[in-house]
Order: sequence, then structure tokens, then C-alpha cells
Amino acid sequence: MHLPFKFILAALAVLCIEAGLESPVRAEIKKSPKEDVSKAPRPADIDRNGVLILVRNTLLALDQANKTGNYTVLRELGSPGFQANNSAQLAEIFASQRKQGYDLSGLAVIEPQLTLLPQIEPDGKLHMAGFFPSVPIQVHFELLYAPVDRQWKLFGISVNFDESGPAAPATIDNRAQKPDVPVKLPDPPTPAVRPKAPSSDSGL
Repeated sequence: MHLPFKFILAALAVLCIEAGLESPVRAEIKKSPKEDVSKAPRPADIDRNGVLILVRNTLLALDQANKTGNYTVLRELGSPGFQANNSAQLAEIFASQRKQGYDLSGLAVIEPQLTLLPQIEPDGKLHMAGFFPSVPIQVHFELLYAPVDRQWKLFGISVNFDESGPAAPATIDNRAQKPDVPVKLPDPPTPAVRPKAPSSDSGL
């Protein structure tokens, strides 16, 4: 079962406000081709260990929040934009995932496969995406972080579950393969009875 991918931006309200303030100004500015190139995403200067720490800390915090129904810690780990949502709003955003009851604790020992290498967006945010190749459920994610006090803080998160992985075959009960009616084996063959040869009369 493949659920539709939905990008959840917890700071959606803040983004809408920023877009409303900045759009008129940007519409009046004509950018040169060089300026457009400078605004393109660029590779992030972050190593593999840094990526693992960010991804695992974020998804395991979400896992604990979904299990307990308490999103306070997840909220405190986020950027000010993410914290624009209170714990009750976060609980509402992740209600469907909480009902599914998936256990993500195994992500602590599985390395993610990145489909979007870490990159810095034009607004300075760190953006990455990928999945955990776990079985039978694969966890797909897309994460957005904002720089706060020289640290990357969660700004936006999307998590999707894919149950299309291979499933283990059903256990075969050997007892069920035995017939209900016992099979009668044929009797072993009896020794062949040979007729006696006529005895010769030596007196004749």
C-alpha cells in the first residue's frame, strides 16, 4: 500500500506571511541572468555523519511524539518558524500518522539512502530528502532546516510510509500436510510356492 506523498510544512503560516510581504517587492525587481544563477541551490557543506545525526534525531523525535501524543519536545527542537505551531497544532498535523502506529525506532540502526543530496536553498535553508530501506515498511522523508544560533533547526518535515516491500512467506505447518485418513500399505509379497517335482520310481 503506497500512501500519497504529502509535504508537511509546519511553518506554513509563517511562510504565507513572508510570501505576502515579499511578493510585491520581488515583482518590481528585474534580475539579471547572473543574479538568477546566484540564487540557485548549492551543495551543503555537511559530512555524512552530520546528515545522519540530523535525519535520525528528527525522525526519532517524531516517532516518540507520535507514540506518546506529546509534541512538546519535537516543537522545542525546531526553528522559530516551526515553533509557530503549538503542540496541539502539531498533534493535529500528525494525527493520521499517529493512528497508523508505525514503530520507527529501527531507524536508529539503518542508514538512509538520499535521493536529494543536502543543498542550501536560495533563502539559506538546508534541504534534503531520501528513504530508509527497511522491510516491510520503507520510510520516505523530506526535511528542511533553518540556521539558528549556528545550528540547523527543523523548519519543515514530510514523512511517508511505503508498505510495498517484500513480505515473508507464511509459515508452513507440516502437520497440515498429513492426510486425515491413514493410507494402508500393501502386504509384503509372500514367498512363491513352487509345485513339487514328481519323484522318479527307481524300481520301474
